[in-house]
Amino acid sequence: MATPWAHAEKADRDKPINLESDTANVDDARKVSIYEGNVVLTQGTLKIRADKLVVKEDAEGFQLGTAYGNPASFRQKREGYDEYIEGYALRIEYDQRKDLVQLFNQARMKRDQDEARGDYISYDGKTEFFKVLGGKESATPSHPRGRVHTVLQPKKKDTAPASAPLPLKPAASVANPREE
Repeated sequence: MATPWAHAEKADRDKPINLESDTANVDDARKVSIYEGNVVLTQGTLKIRADKLVVKEDAEGFQLGTAYGNPASFRQKREGYDEYIEGYALRIEYDQRKDLVQLFNQARMKRDQDEARGDYISYDGKTEFFKVLGGKESATPSHPRGRVHTVLQPKKKDTAPASAPLPLKPAASVANPREE
C-alpha cells in the first residue's frame, strides 16, 4: 500500500518531550532509558502510550525508541492537514535517523476513516511509503488466514466549480466592423 497517509508535523521535533510513567531507569553513560508502567510520551502533537518504552541514543544523537503494550499506540497530526495518523501494535519501533516507524504483531494504522491491518506495517516518513504484511500472527476470527486488511474510503469531490463562470455579454465600446 503506497499511499501518502502521514507526513508528521515537523514542528513537533522542536518541542520538548514530556514523559510520564510508574518507573524510569535512565543510564546516561550507555544512553539508554527505560520507562515502565502506564507510559505516556508527549511531544507537540505526538502522543505515545505503552506499558514499556525503551529509548536509546546513538553516537550522533539520533534516538531509537521501542514501545511495548497490549497494544502500544501513537497518534500524531499530519503536516499541513487537520487530521491525525494513529497506529497500534504489540510493539512499535521508531528510528529517528531513518524517519522509519515499524509496527509488529496485530499492527493497525488509521488516518481518518482509512485503515490498514496486518502482522507488520512499516512507514517511511521520508518517502511516505507504507508496507503492510499479513501473517499467521495477525490471524483473527474475522480474518483467520492472517491476510492484510485495508479500508480506503472514497474521497469527497467538489461538486461546485471553484468559482462560478462569468456571464458573456457584448462590449459596449467595440464597434461592429460591418457597420463601418
